[in-house]
Amino acid sequence: MKRHKTVNDNITSSEPNNADSTIPSASQLLALSGISAADNPFGYATAIHWKSDLSSLWLQGVYHWQQLLKDAESSPWVPATLSQASAISHQTIDQLLLNPIRKKMSESAANQTQPDPFRDHNDQIESRYAVLLADLCRIFLKQGQFDQQHIRECFGSADKALQIFPLILELSVLEHSYHSAGLTRIVALKELYKTLLMAITSTPVSGKHPYRRYGPDNTPLDSFDNYLQSLRNRLQCLAEADAFDLVRFSEQPCGEIGCCEYQQIDCSALDFDFHGVSLRYYPATTDSKVEDTVLYLNSPLINRPEIYDLAPGKSVIEGLTKAGFGVYLVDYSELDRASNSLGLDFFGKHIHDHFIDLIKQRHPEQHLNVMGYCMGGCLILPYLARRAQELELQGKPMDIQKVLLMATPVRFDDETSGQKPMREQIRTWYNGDMLKDLLGDEKIPPQIIESGMNQIQPGVRYTLTRGFFERATNVDAIRDAAPFLFWLNHGTSFPAQAHREWISKLFMGNQLWTGKYCLPSTEATLDNQPVDMSALKRAMVKIMDYRGERDPISPKGSCVASETWGCNSHHHATTTTGLNRTIEKNIGHIFVVSKKHLGDYLKMAIEFYRDEDSTTS
Repeated sequence: MKRHKTVNDNITSSEPNNADSTIPSASQLLALSGISAADNPFGYATAIHWKSDLSSLWLQGVYHWQQLLKDAESSPWVPATLSQASAISHQTIDQLLLNPIRKKMSESAANQTQPDPFRDHNDQIESRYAVLLADLCRIFLKQGQFDQQHIRECFGSADKALQIFPLILELSVLEHSYHSAGLTRIVALKELYKTLLMAITSTPVSGKHPYRRYGPDNTPLDSFDNYLQSLRNRLQCLAEADAFDLVRFSEQPCGEIGCCEYQQIDCSALDFDFHGVSLRYYPATTDSKVEDTVLYLNSPLINRPEIYDLAPGKSVIEGLTKAGFGVYLVDYSELDRASNSLGLDFFGKHIHDHFIDLIKQRHPEQHLNVMGYCMGGCLILPYLARRAQELELQGKPMDIQKVLLMATPVRFDDETSGQKPMREQIRTWYNGDMLKDLLGDEKIPPQIIESGMNQIQPGVRYTLTRGFFERATNVDAIRDAAPFLFWLNHGTSFPAQAHREWISKLFMGNQLWTGKYCLPSTEATLDNQPVDMSALKRAMVKIMDYRGERDPISPKGSCVASETWGCNSHHHATTTTGLNRTIEKNIGHIFVVSKKHLGDYLKMAIEFYRDEDSTTS
């Protein structure tokens, strides 16, 4: 296991000690907690949910054993007495072990809560730990500021001591109750705790100090006094914004997502059950010329569609509508329970047929082009290829000429796509039949999807939490992060049948890349036949890929639609006229949270949609 250099690593320190004997040192207060998982004592470079993993292996073993007993019960080769014993055994396993788990899983899925009891308890510990940090910090604040005289009075007061030390002891209990090891969110919270102890005692702790800059020889680049001032400013800002608990903070009014006004399109006239899928329309807001193109944006099935519209200045839709484009957005966040039985035929074909036909009726004089983010792009691309095939058979030209893909994977293999880590996780931990059995009629809760994503992003919850605290030196900047945190921590459930097909057909089966992915069609010769992705090139559909060098979810080796199926014979990686474009940036998966990265993207996206010279190679 790769070792992560932690703040506990000993380094030589010549920092001053606090001469005020009425105030204990930071090290003395820290010693009350001892060493726990919050210190990452073994220096792991990733999070290790060992209790959850062992429980998962146990559950898979129990489920597999029950299936063997079921098979033995119905096998003609098994003697009657043994068959009866098998029946009794698998029924006992069902009643005593699996039924309680089914009940818990179904309740969690229905309420969109964490089904894993260990991770659920971790979440509760993290939340409580953050609340205690906030309470401890506020004890030492006077009118929102750290004041040395007030701090001295706090430690000299018996009443205050009865507030301070129980909080410190409860923090210790929480640390030692944590169920995971390595780089977890509790480690980031413990680092913040250390800075609080230094801020109130004016003394250092041993090891590297959180959020402090160091030179190559581990020498601090600033004085301890300046460092203390930055710590106090950070803690004061976090207290003012009430932002110690990232999840609870994101649920405050400042964490509201979506900034652009839209119309909810009435689809009731269409004789079709959308199962809660809806269509939004964002009209152009420009004072200048409105573009002759409307855009159709497809979002992933596992995220709220506001990834396209997080907040002012962080909204793809805001940039597009200001540029003169009318925008339609597919919203999967309110799917009904019956959608659990719907597969990718519904989400990858039928929905788009109805919505796109409706849009074309509403805008008969305008062109229609497409944008897709991550899974949303992966599912819309074969739809467009199938649409091109259908129109080709009908002797009609393709009616959608441009598709822009944001971090959209289309190739899933172990060799060149960069998807091997996630595929290994699926091979190790995923059991579709078992999930179907345990969840019943419920959808896959977002926490299960998040757990899988976190496995390929070492210590991502630690990194995210530490990064937020490190940048929390301004109240406005703290509140500016709230919409993204809300979006990140409030995913949507994934319809179970569609999830099974996504895993088996696309992620593990790699059917899109190998030409085996099938979709229904109104044309009998195409119905449930493999989609010919080269139809995009024959139909002269222009494709732009926008991918990140630091994206573990959609690695650049997986985002290759433009260079593979775009209409030009030559692939280009720069933005001049007449291109299929592959834009590769030093960005991660969710780059739209950065105003700079989003600005770069919008400039290229608008240029792509406006470019009329699509034949120059």
